[in-house]
Amino acid sequence: MREESRHSVFLKGLRFHSPIGVMEQERVVGNDIIIDIRMDYPFQKAMESDDVDDTLNYASVLKVIKEEAARPVKLLEKLAGNISARLLTTFPAITAIDMRITKLNPPMGTDSEGAGIEIHLINPKTEC
Repeated sequence: MREESRHSVFLKGLRFHSPIGVMEQERVVGNDIIIDIRMDYPFQKAMESDDVDDTLNYASVLKVIKEEAARPVKLLEKLAGNISARLLTTFPAITAIDMRITKLNPPMGTDSEGAGIEIHLINPKTEC
């Protein structure tokens, strides 16, 4: 079988109502956010074994993200940092994370489809 150079597991369009915002009232009433995440993970073995233990179980990833999205924070950047740190600790074979977090109704005085952040992290423990 041909060896692939990149293997990724992704979750797209995860919607949460989260206690996130700079203003205290935002953390009380919450904001709707969407999280898209891609995690590079070496799942070559699962391609042959068909065993969930040989891959990154996205249900387990969702549990981590859901727990972090429920914690009050001021900044999307902090939420991204918290999620990434937990994922890299819980699943140390993740080699990289690409994540986008969009706040759907930011209080900035105009109608918009959202505001947000994107990150690209490389797990230093997996660099060659």
